[in-house]
Amino acid sequence: MRTDPPHKTAVLNIVALSENRIGAHTPNLQRFRESGTLTHLVPPLPAVTTTSQAALLTGVDAREHGIVGNGWYDRESAEVKFWKQSNHLVRAPKVWETARERDPSVTCAKMFWWYNMYSSADYSVTPRPQYRADGRKIPDCYAEPPRLRDDLQRELGAFPLFRFWGPAASVESSRWIADASIRVDRAHDPTLSLVYLPHLDYALQKFGPDSPEAKQADTEIDAVVGDLLAHYERRETRVMIVSEYGIEPVTDGVHINRALREAGLVRVRVENGRELLDAGASRAFAVADHQVAHVYVRDEADRPAVREICERTTGVGRVLDAEGKRAHGIDHERSGEFVLISEPGRWFTYYYWLDDDRAPDFARCVDIHRKPGYDPCELFIDPAIGFPRLAIGTRLVRKKLGFRTLMDLIPLDASLVRGSHGRAPTRPELGPLLMTQAGSSPGGGMGGAMPMTGVRDAILETMFSG
Repeated sequence: MRTDPPHKTAVLNIVALSENRIGAHTPNLQRFRESGTLTHLVPPLPAVTTTSQAALLTGVDAREHGIVGNGWYDRESAEVKFWKQSNHLVRAPKVWETARERDPSVTCAKMFWWYNMYSSADYSVTPRPQYRADGRKIPDCYAEPPRLRDDLQRELGAFPLFRFWGPAASVESSRWIADASIRVDRAHDPTLSLVYLPHLDYALQKFGPDSPEAKQADTEIDAVVGDLLAHYERRETRVMIVSEYGIEPVTDGVHINRALREAGLVRVRVENGRELLDAGASRAFAVADHQVAHVYVRDEADRPAVREICERTTGVGRVLDAEGKRAHGIDHERSGEFVLISEPGRWFTYYYWLDDDRAPDFARCVDIHRKPGYDPCELFIDPAIGFPRLAIGTRLVRKKLGFRTLMDLIPLDASLVRGSHGRAPTRPELGPLLMTQAGSSPGGGMGGAMPMTGVRDAILETMFSG
């Protein structure tokens, strides 16, 4: 049992931050970098939100924690499940649990990191909209303890869900998360604070990492980080800054499900002239997740043919079989029979229909749970809509009057997306990082590079070192 209390520690997860994004236009990040140590992180496969966060918080890879992507195919229910929130899905001890074994006094505030419902963290807040029976989606969040949700939204207003994800995504949501984190820290004084700041990620996917809009996003998130750093300095808190991945420029999507469908392997069900993926009846289909896709094959006899189709599909860089999955630490029961990695500059769409007029109604909506894959086009309003403000306003009025109305404003044009992630970075400075302060750097300062799974131990050393 320790006699010295653990150090207050805050881990700021600035999603999509890479070394090359830090400069004169990000003065707070620049000062933090110059005052401590920067270590390049080797991300897991896939380098996506939930897999990276699981690696950061558990210190093990996907074959142990089970988070093989932001979503996967549940073979038992024959359903694709994306963006689920139960912490029970992560099958390994988390950093705050390990810290409590060293010192039972440790408390943790988990602010918007994923798998944030029903966790063992003492304080947690995560997006959780209300889905009304009339079809409306009402901004809201989930918190533990429950009163925390009411306290924060009374002080800060409702969580800005539509600024968190969708065509209107902006720094406003990261600002809300930062302000909420400061309030939780003042009120409850957690030993470990985990703070998720997503703004940079969405701007870079939408506009591309080299765009003027991306540089503006750097500056916007830097201001939010500056306020957090000032707060934690006053609270004598050791701060660590991490990121989950870097963003790579992309030009177009890879329609892997269309290739499988043209080969007669994907089955669809038609409802009112619209096509729905029938995963359980399909011989093979892909769950697309940025630059990685899991391909599930029902019958072993089909595997050679499926592999051949994937290998000859333009835009597919690598096809990992059982041996390849083992080599990348992703050989878990939730993984597909094959795992695909895109070529540089490409990403995988979930599109399985061959005619856009046959696409399901939710394809043109922001609907992260029903789509059998990730859809970055949800960051855009369809440019074919002539008067988008009028289109949005008309739909909102109809909703407020109680009519069921689709917010069918999302394009089906994969070429609009300008940034993606999931592959290993081509150079370390374009990938994820860990920055620590002088005097609190684990091992006296690391530098160089380390696997992302090493961050868990770095957090523990920051908390418990002298």
